[in-house]
Amino acid sequence: GSALAYSAYVFPPEWVDGAFHRCYVPIAVLNTALSTSLSCYSRFLEAEQPRLSKASRTLAFVYPYLFDSIPLFYRFYLCAVESCTEPAVLLHYKHTAFAFLTCFIFASHLPERLAPGHFDYIGHSHQVFHVCGILGTHFQMEAIMMDMAERRSRL
Repeated sequence: GSALAYSAYVFPPEWVDGAFHRCYVPIAVLNTALSTSLSCYSRFLEAEQPRLSKASRTLAFVYPYLFDSIPLFYRFYLCAVESCTEPAVLLHYKHTAFAFLTCFIFASHLPERLAPGHFDYIGHSHQVFHVCGILGTHFQMEAIMMDMAERRSRL
């Protein structure tokens, strides 16, 4: 879903209709199938190789996110170099920060690792992971809607 929205609204204008733009969504669909398969396969590894299982599951979510965000990261680079004033970029920054926070919390099992038994019902990393993911998705949708409104005349 992110790849479709990014292809339509987030891609830098100079990349639109280029070779990468044409193959971006098909590769994202392939990544979806591969990451879903890897995530499912990681469950079979859980009992025998829990670290490999966790690493596989993390990779299953991180890799598609990083690929889908290539046009966004390029926009961040352009904004750093040219000091742009696009209002959607701030929301994209917030989305990216929450995405990295979500990944960190998923991989680190904080805060229950610091105080075992104190976060069994409220504040468990899995709960915090979902809250951060939801907030990140909210900022992502707001940013895409701003990009859509801003680029409507060009599209």
